[in-house]
Amino acid sequence: MKKLLIFAATLSFTGSVYAAENSHWGYSGHQGPDNWASLTADNFACSGKNQSPVNLTGFIEADLEPIMFNYQPGGHEVINNGHTIQVNYEKGSSINLTGKTFNLLQVHFHAPSENHINGQSYPLEAHLVHADEQGNLAVVAVMFEQGVPNKGLEVQTDKYGSRQVIAVASANKWLKNIWSVMPSKAGETQKLLTMVNVADILPTNQDYYRFNGSLTTPPCSEGVQWLVMKKVMTVQQQQIDPFVEVLHEPNNRPLQPINSRTILQ
Repeated sequence: MKKLLIFAATLSFTGSVYAAENSHWGYSGHQGPDNWASLTADNFACSGKNQSPVNLTGFIEADLEPIMFNYQPGGHEVINNGHTIQVNYEKGSSINLTGKTFNLLQVHFHAPSENHINGQSYPLEAHLVHADEQGNLAVVAVMFEQGVPNKGLEVQTDKYGSRQVIAVASANKWLKNIWSVMPSKAGETQKLLTMVNVADILPTNQDYYRFNGSLTTPPCSEGVQWLVMKKVMTVQQQQIDPFVEVLHEPNNRPLQPINSRTILQ
């Protein structure tokens, strides 16, 4: 049964769009996270014991094998599915983890971050969703913090006409490319003129935390391997704001209990 649920979740990830009018869950009100499990029988896993996201803390030292990234330019369309902005990928990009190959299906975003690290929330989190041939899922999570303003100088004029030179953070070029065609309405899809390579948002140091969890959206299927990058990328606040405005509300599921799970590093 678990295999079937995971396979169904994989199919939902590879689908082109979630139609907003057919989406019977959300992030607030009676369709919010507290009620996901009761909205439909398909969501029974949302009340499970191994749910995501979590606060990553209490780490256990382990000899984790490196993630072997094999990413190619393949991001070809950007979708507003009513719950997030998602970049769908063509075949050809993958990761290898402990001898298993997981193919990259799509990348999507949450603001603020869903997972926390040692109690810290971040303004943006990217989820790189992969599946192996049996439909088992692995998600690489990349955190973004607001860039330290030391990348350049900019002259700004306030409403009274006063001019001042301020330090600004450089824009994240990968996000800038995606956001340039970000659909403003749920159900819309925009094609990218040039395929993007998600390797461009990976930190140079690819050490990671690992834990077993679930999808962070209905049907909340468990059995998902989570691989959270330790190093944090940077982004301009001006890049986060358009994402938040398009979705109209935060799209982060509240933290879930770790229970008996361990967080490896």
